[in-house]
Amino acid sequence: MSVIKRFIAGAVCPRCGEMDTIRTYRDEEREHKECVRCDYVDSMRLDGEVEAEELETRVNRENAPVIEEGAQPLLFTPNPGSKRKDH
Repeated sequence: MSVIKRFIAGAVCPRCGEMDTIRTYRDEEREHKECVRCDYVDSMRLDGEVEAEELETRVNRENAPVIEEGAQPLLFTPNPGSKRKDH
């Protein structure tokens, strides 16, 4: 079966900003969009399922810093004896 690629009228490429350069086509599982001017490609599932990947954070990172048990946070307070002239 041959794939039919169609241009989307009025669509603007999110990467290069050119109008009328985005074309779309489908296969059995996905709908694809691509720009004919730059290398932009995007696809989404036809069944509506989300394929979100979890963003890497300091909590789920594999090499998270080790915190010693009983460690206390440092609290910085202004020196009461200093004379500031900015107020």
